[in-house]
Amino acid sequence: MPYKTIDPQDTKTAEVHALLLGAIAPRPIAFASTTDLDGNVNLSPFSFFNVFSAKPPILVFSPARRVRDNTSKHTLENILATKEVVINIANYDIVEQMSLASTEYDRGINEFIKSGLTPLASVLVAPPRVQEAPVAFECKVNDVISLGPEGGAGNLVICEVLLMHINEAILDENGKIDPYKLDGVARMGGDYYLRANGDCIFELPKPVKNRGVGVDQLPDYIRNSSILSGNNLARLGNTEVIPTAAEVEAFRQEPIVAYTLNKYKDDKARLKQELEILGKKLLEDNQVQAAWKVLLLSGNLG
Repeated sequence: MPYKTIDPQDTKTAEVHALLLGAIAPRPIAFASTTDLDGNVNLSPFSFFNVFSAKPPILVFSPARRVRDNTSKHTLENILATKEVVINIANYDIVEQMSLASTEYDRGINEFIKSGLTPLASVLVAPPRVQEAPVAFECKVNDVISLGPEGGAGNLVICEVLLMHINEAILDENGKIDPYKLDGVARMGGDYYLRANGDCIFELPKPVKNRGVGVDQLPDYIRNSSILSGNNLARLGNTEVIPTAAEVEAFRQEPIVAYTLNKYKDDKARLKQELEILGKKLLEDNQVQAAWKVLLLSGNLG
C-alpha cells in the first residue's frame, strides 16, 4: 500500500494543520466562555480539547495562534488576564449556534447574543455558562503553556474543574450520562462534524475487566482466517475462558449450526467457510462464546 510521507518542516503550516485535523478525528469540543477584566463576555469553540485527570479534575484545551496572521484569540487573552473559564459541552441541538459563535467578531462583541444562546450566571467564576449546554464545567486556570511563537502554535490551557453542571435530562437511571441522551457532537476535518448518536455509538468490552487469552493464543486456522478481521480476532482474544470440547460438540445441535453442517456436509471447504462467516456474524452480534464454538467446530472438520 503506497503512503504519502510529509515532513512538517517542508510543508506550509496551513496544509499541516488541515492534515492533522483531518486525521486526528473525531475530536471533542470545548465551548469556552470567558470574560476580560472589564467583564466583556466571549464565547468560542475549540476542538483541541480533552480530559486529563480526575483528581484533581483537569481539562486541557488549546487556543492556537492564527495561522494567517499569527495573532492570538480573544479567549486566550481573557484567560491570561483572569485565569477563569467555563467549558461548556455542546450537543447536536446547539451545534449550529456553537459554529456561529466561532465567527471572529471584533473584541467586545458578545457571541452569546450573536449565536442566540443564553448566558447563565456561574457560581464560582465570572464567565457565564451556556444555559442550553447539557454539561458545563466552571474552571480555574492553573497554567497556560505556550507551544511556540509562530502562527499555528498552540497554547495549552490547563483547567481545574471547580463545579460541574449536568442537565438531569441526559442522565440514565443510575445517574450516569447516557450517550444517546447527550447527543454529543465532535469535530472532523474541514467542515465536517460527527454526531455521536444512533449508529455512531457502539460498545466494546474493556480489557481491564478481564485478562483475555490474546490473539497469539488463537488456533492458527482462526488467526490466519481470510474471513475474520483484526477486530474479530481481538474480540476472541479478549476472552478469558475458551469453550470446552464437550461444549463445542453440544453446540452442533443449535438449529443454525445443524442446518449449516447438514447443508454443506459434502463440501468441507465450503462448510469451513460458512462456519467462519457464521462465527464472524456472531462476534459482531457480541455472542462471543457462541462464535468460539462455531469457529472451533470449523477446525474439527479435518
